[in-house]
Amino acid sequence: MAQSRPPLNLDTELPHLPDAQETAWIEVIRKMEEVYSDLIRYEVDLEEKNKALEDAQRFITSVLTSMSDVLVVCDSRGRVQQVNQAFHDLTGLAGDELIGQPVRGLFAEEDQGRLTFCEVAGTPVRDREARLRSRDGLTDWVALNCSPRLDTRGRAAGMVLIGRPLGELRRAYQALNDAHAELKQTQRQLVQSEKMASLGRLVAGVAHELNNPISFIYGNVHTLGKYRERLNTYFAALHGEASPEDRAALRERLRIDRLLDDLGPLIEGTLEGAERVTDIVKNLRRLSFSRSGEAEAFELGAVIRTAVQWTIKGGGGTADFALDLAPDLHTRGHSGQIHQVMVNLVRNALDAAASAARPEIRIRAERLPGLLRVTVADNGPGIAPDDISRVFDPFFTTKVVGQGTGLGLWISYGIVKEHGGAIEAANRPEGGAAFVFTLPAGEP
Repeated sequence: MAQSRPPLNLDTELPHLPDAQETAWIEVIRKMEEVYSDLIRYEVDLEEKNKALEDAQRFITSVLTSMSDVLVVCDSRGRVQQVNQAFHDLTGLAGDELIGQPVRGLFAEEDQGRLTFCEVAGTPVRDREARLRSRDGLTDWVALNCSPRLDTRGRAAGMVLIGRPLGELRRAYQALNDAHAELKQTQRQLVQSEKMASLGRLVAGVAHELNNPISFIYGNVHTLGKYRERLNTYFAALHGEASPEDRAALRERLRIDRLLDDLGPLIEGTLEGAERVTDIVKNLRRLSFSRSGEAEAFELGAVIRTAVQWTIKGGGGTADFALDLAPDLHTRGHSGQIHQVMVNLVRNALDAAASAARPEIRIRAERLPGLLRVTVADNGPGIAPDDISRVFDPFFTTKVVGQGTGLGLWISYGIVKEHGGAIEAANRPEGGAAFVFTLPAGEP
């Protein structure tokens, strides 16, 4: 750092001179003092700029040293000007022995023909693969990017090559691929879990639906068994040695006439119960959760009725239901999938309306030009405005932990989309929420 000297004392340091000469000397000394002060100031500024330049150089050097990617800087003639530490770590070659060498010489001989861009400044190149020379032979493949380097006047002054070993990229890609596969597996498990929950609700409804005809059949068969014993007793008396009076008394005691009159209704009722069980099993077989197989024509109203009936009988809530279903609601697709959509919507409506003093659910299906529209409305508290746009997102749910997976509406959204329809949610002006979905209309 420059040191400033004390100012001159003109009264003590100057000899006694004539006035004119003394004035001239004073002016000269003052000018010298000003020049010296300017030199001191310039020296201080220069030292500060040198320090800032050294700091900038150390910063740039630390950045280049910290880079994990290979860096090669060359001039406009394609000669190496600088390489970073990553290049040395990869190849084992020091920068001093490479300065001034043609950049083509850094690459394997068989790759040099494909790297003519290294000698043409001004043309950026992306993701060109090559191998670098090393002390032990050749490195692994490196993905190269080449960009022009401009001088202060904006003219091409050379190029900058940046390369990343593909081994690192492949490892990163493999890790990403593994994470994606794990995410897909988790998603499949969650979707399967939601399907099993839907299947559980379906089975509960089917079990309740089957219980009535089976109980009816069981009761009729039990009665027929008692009638068989009474008929055996009576027939034994007919073929035995009993007198006509005894046979008449036995007929009256065993109520044979009433028994015979009751056989017809018993058999008809048993057949009716068996047919009801058969119909339920047929419906259950049609309501497959698989998307495989070709689409088939079906009547949407029947699917809605079955879904509502089985959801109600599956338990978990009660409400006053009002169904307004137009006739001839024919469409094409997988009836089991649409059944699942209806079960999800009715189940959500039951949960939403549970807090109302008198839970009500209104289901309407109508035929529009080219479309079938189904509306499931409840009189619950409705949907929060911030949540309306998110109700179909996977894992989104407003239910407490353990009461919902947040996948039911997401699955329903995908099913309706796959059938060529659309589904949306809104709040009703009179209160509560309404879910509306449409499907392409079909011919009977």
